[in-house]
Amino acid sequence: MLVSDIPDLGPMPQRITVGVEQVERLVADQFPQWASLPVVPVAKGGWDNVTFRLGDTMLLRLPSAGEYALAVDKEHEWLPVLAPLLPRPIPVPLAKGEPGEGYPFSWSVYEWIEGRPASFEAVADQMGLARDLADFILALRGIDASAGPQPGIHNWFRGATLLTFDGYARRALADLRGRIDDELALEIWEHAVESRWNGVDAWFHGDLAEGNLLLDNGTLHAIIDFGTCGVGDPACDLAIAWTLLTPESRAAFRDHLATDDTQWSRGRGWALWKTLVSYANTTDDTTAANSRRVLNEILTDYTDR
Repeated sequence: MLVSDIPDLGPMPQRITVGVEQVERLVADQFPQWASLPVVPVAKGGWDNVTFRLGDTMLLRLPSAGEYALAVDKEHEWLPVLAPLLPRPIPVPLAKGEPGEGYPFSWSVYEWIEGRPASFEAVADQMGLARDLADFILALRGIDASAGPQPGIHNWFRGATLLTFDGYARRALADLRGRIDDELALEIWEHAVESRWNGVDAWFHGDLAEGNLLLDNGTLHAIIDFGTCGVGDPACDLAIAWTLLTPESRAAFRDHLATDDTQWSRGRGWALWKTLVSYANTTDDTTAANSRRVLNEILTDYTDR
């Protein structure tokens, strides 16, 4: 691949703040039938969107930057198409809001989906989770991808080459030198980058992370936040194998997906660069501890292959 072919992520988005009173005015002006419902911020509502509860049964998602707003029309077009074909609930838009009241982007109203965000400790049945995640990914990949959205700024180039993130990975490795086995991590990264995709487009979620998996009594209930979805190389959806699964359930996950070595390597690369960046930039002890756990899973999985 030529350097000129590598996508440019550009500068970091300039995020904006969104307040409750501003959102209340937006709802009252554009959806007066819901004006009497309370608007309550959602704790840990995400980075790409500012999230609010609307009454007991609805959710408001307002993009926090112009780049994230690019996903709104995509979600309204494609989530109603994908939802009936998937084995677990996903969000389906109820209505689309427009700019107003000083807020500059389109925004969305969704039905609220109950569930507890996943965590390593909260999973009740690792083998069951591995099977359920693999079934979801297989169903998603089985949907016709011919007209789906190609990688771009709308999903931060999920589905594109890992070389897009080479600078992020190498800067994080430099920052972490002396704190991790950076030579082995670099070997894993270069192995992933060199593992080529066959070029057959498939649908992917793009961010199968703990916070986007909802559990009910410790088992997978729903998958949310499709802002990074698209079609292309689906290896990005494999990162969850190292961030949430155990070695035993990870092997079952891979077997159920029948994933070949090259795609598995790229999936490991997705997990690696995201973990390195998180570890290098965090000042939170809990986040750092989780990054060390995931990094150990990645290094061990590679050396044991």
